[in-house]
Amino acid sequence: MSHAAQHLFKTHDDFGEIQVREEGLKRFLAFADNDEQSAWSKNEPLIPQHDYIRSMLLVLLWAQPKKIISLGLGAGILNSLLFHRFPESKQQVAELRPAVIDIAYQYFQLPQGRRLNIHAMDALTFLQQQGLKKADILFSDIYDAQGVNEMQLETTFLQSCLHRLKDEGWLVLNCWKHHQKTDIDQRLLQMFKQLYCVDTPSGNWILFASNSRQHHSNKQLKERAKQLNGLLGFSLSSHMNRLKQLS
Repeated sequence: MSHAAQHLFKTHDDFGEIQVREEGLKRFLAFADNDEQSAWSKNEPLIPQHDYIRSMLLVLLWAQPKKIISLGLGAGILNSLLFHRFPESKQQVAELRPAVIDIAYQYFQLPQGRRLNIHAMDALTFLQQQGLKKADILFSDIYDAQGVNEMQLETTFLQSCLHRLKDEGWLVLNCWKHHQKTDIDQRLLQMFKQLYCVDTPSGNWILFASNSRQHHSNKQLKERAKQLNGLLGFSLSSHMNRLKQLS
């Protein structure tokens, strides 16, 4: 049975519109009428509804999520999952729009605690500030109503991400399918020793980059995926089928 969309909240800031819609058990964060930035289920609040977020979590095949940096908050679906499923994790999140942060707390159950620190600031400024500790995983998911923020494809930005990773750390970059025709993969290969990608049915192109010296066999990755499936509440194994190594 389909449900009519109900608008729960709408506001504007310097960057445009922000709205929260609800359809049945699902709630959506959007930056325009035909936009869908985040999807959240009221009866499965810790399970990402978007395939691309599930695909981004393939990074857990290689990395332990102890120290995490996230660029772009959205509704905080990814961050909420990591907060609850990995109680030893510590997260630093940069979100440009303060209203988005307020909405994530009010409408999407973003947890509050010392292990999850949200900063209302530009992602590049955040990365370049002094005192920011290096991360095991750095998620870059900077989108607006028009799509990917092109800043996260620039070499200066990618170098700043690299600088904020531990030696064995991993960068996860959420791009779009048409970026496969650019040289971003080649530029990443000049900075990182390992590079993987995943194409998603929704058109996202997820890149995973690291200078880790550890290499895992396909059998080892499959075993790790099985371990994570129960913890996460959904199957990473199915997403592994689309994982490709570019280096």
